Amino acid sequence: MQKEEQVRRWRLILGQESEERFSGMANAPLSQEQDLMDQALAAIYNRTESGGFGSSSTGGRGAGHGPSNPQISRWLGDVRSLFDKELVTVIQSDAMNRCGLKQLLFEPELLENLEPDINLASTILALKEQIPKRSKESVRAFIKKIVEEINKLLEQDIRRAVTAAVNKRKHSPIPSAAALDYKMTISRNLKHYNHELKTIVPEHFYFFDRTSTTAANKWTVILDIDQSGSMGESVIYSSIISCILASMSSIKTRIVAFDTNIVDLTEKSDDPVDLLFGFQLGGGTDINKSIAYCEQFIENPSKTLFFLISDLEEGGNRAAFLRKMEDLKSSGVTVVSLLALADGGRPYYDSQMAQKIAGLGIPCFACSPQMLPTLLEKALKGQSLEGFGKLEKK
Repeated sequence: MQKEEQVRRWRLILGQESEERFSGMANAPLSQEQDLMDQALAAIYNRTESGGFGSSSTGGRGAGHGPSNPQISRWLGDVRSLFDKELVTVIQSDAMNRCGLKQLLFEPELLENLEPDINLASTILALKEQIPKRSKESVRAFIKKIVEEINKLLEQDIRRAVTAAVNKRKHSPIPSAAALDYKMTISRNLKHYNHELKTIVPEHFYFFDRTSTTAANKWTVILDIDQSGSMGESVIYSSIISCILASMSSIKTRIVAFDTNIVDLTEKSDDPVDLLFGFQLGGGTDINKSIAYCEQFIENPSKTLFFLISDLEEGGNRAAFLRKMEDLKSSGVTVVSLLALADGGRPYYDSQMAQKIAGLGIPCFACSPQMLPTLLEKALKGQSLEGFGKLEKK
């Protein structure tokens, strides 16, 4: 039985072309579900065989005829019902790349059947100028589903991290019932427990410093985001995180996008979907110019956290870019260079430039979205980021 199952699995892996070779190895025909899997996979991986997109019942592709929208929609439905979610996103991506389906990506009935996937969202945003008017609402709904999924994963942790770092960093000798630090007051007065009264009788009270959240003392977080074509996934995560930060009154947030031009997207931060559509993926890179633009928002360097989110493929003045990064750090700004903000594998970046930035004593690494709340808390508390990531030698 085990051998038969192994034969079936290898038959699925190697595809329909291997049918004849496996037929004599064991009495192991594909089950009904496996047969459906086989047909679904053959549609993109054995396109010259009957059953592939655009083929007729007699086999072969009709001259000049590609897959129809209903055909693809049915296929997507089959794929989602037959395979795990992780595999579905891989198969969807292969279908777009191998079968030339990008031109159908904006069809409403197709989008309704697609599994929400950040890579597809990146593709859609890169092609957003080609979205036909009749499909705009469907595209927006698809992007919104992805935004909501990511927001659900990150919002609570980011809010907790920033609140812990910004609102409760210092204590004040000035009494205030609203600012009482209950946790520290109790822990420091445990030795004053009164057994007769069965309660703690505090000798000293601890109060949070309320001035740390006044306008003049607020932290400013600047996100300078590279919108060149290679940064699609990072742009999506950065946008959602930016909107979460911008909704917090305890900090000031600035959101800047750049390629060779600069777009200030701060005004769009109340809606992450609107913010995402404000990006224009593609084009060159002028990091030096974008930093020069961001400098105007640095009012108090010691209370400014500057994130450069870029693969560092600088097309502008590289020497001037490095000088600006060094000047920011020297002025007291907390500078962090994120090579990627993504869940994907090893990111592509300019390793030579990354090593130079790291040599300036500026943290420079790729970061997963799940680690960002901890990164934010440590950075706002002035703690070392050394343990977060080390550059891999290429």
